[in-house]
Amino acid sequence: MIDLSTRYLGLALRSPLVPSSSPLTRELDTAHQLEDAGAGALVMHSLFEETVHREQKALEHFVHFQSLGHMEADSYLPVPDDYLSELDDYLEHLRALKESLEIPVIASLNGISDDGWLEFAREIAAAGADALELNVYYVAADPEVTGEQVEARYLALLRQLKSEVELPIAMKLTSQFSSVANMVKQLEQGGAAGAVLFNRFYQPDIDLETLRVTPRLQLSSPAEALLRIRWIALLRSRVGLSLAATGGLHDAEGIIKALLAGADATYLCSVLLQRGPGYLATLQQEVIDWLETHEYDSVRQMQGSVSQACAINPAAYEHANYLEVLQSFSHYS
Repeated sequence: MIDLSTRYLGLALRSPLVPSSSPLTRELDTAHQLEDAGAGALVMHSLFEETVHREQKALEHFVHFQSLGHMEADSYLPVPDDYLSELDDYLEHLRALKESLEIPVIASLNGISDDGWLEFAREIAAAGADALELNVYYVAADPEVTGEQVEARYLALLRQLKSEVELPIAMKLTSQFSSVANMVKQLEQGGAAGAVLFNRFYQPDIDLETLRVTPRLQLSSPAEALLRIRWIALLRSRVGLSLAATGGLHDAEGIIKALLAGADATYLCSVLLQRGPGYLATLQQEVIDWLETHEYDSVRQMQGSVSQACAINPAAYEHANYLEVLQSFSHYS
């Protein structure tokens, strides 16, 4: 029997297939379906500090203005005793997942202020999360901000949280750092348990009729996985922290390539949104079939075997194959 187990963020996972943060993890029913389909762990939907603050301001406005013009309105439109804030709802959902699932539950946090990151991280740790993923969605648009300052922001946040909570922390990174390898190494030295490569920054669009800038949600494509696979292969022998591939993993082929490159976990999102939670079982069986065909006994046996340090042609991960790729293209006659 093929052993699919792996270790990620210091946690024992029965499988490297991990449903990542998405609407699917918002519901207890779909979380159970994902576990039944073979998920090794579950990443919760993100808790956004902006959403919590916006809700708090709306509630304060409601409470303050409901009594204007009504001397007797102290009890008029009262806030219900069972009212759950966005934060309360997230923590309650986390507790429910922990109570009903056997697989590890990884919380996801997207903050905007030092106080917000720290406060919510403490609450998440107290609610029983097995690990915490920091979804640092920061676009460095200010030309006065240097790359070094951007990196320092990530590192300072990590150090603050490490001093406050004992949870394993994974940093979800963008590919836009000048030196991805150096950044991951610094995060490891700062105490990060893992790096998730790479965050997908959704791009705004322009409506040509209204000339408004509009949000645009576009699911990933399998071609995006190659960037993740390449960097994991480059990093695997250079760092000791856990590495997860996220973005573009739509089939067993992509998952297997990420594992061969050295991934400890493979995140799945778009494909499960498109095909449903049960499709994870299909992907898992296809991975098992490949391992059996190629005479592997376990995932660990093949993990990292085609990383740069172990590959037959390690230079192919860097510049050596660039000219060859360009020359291989045949234009239409």
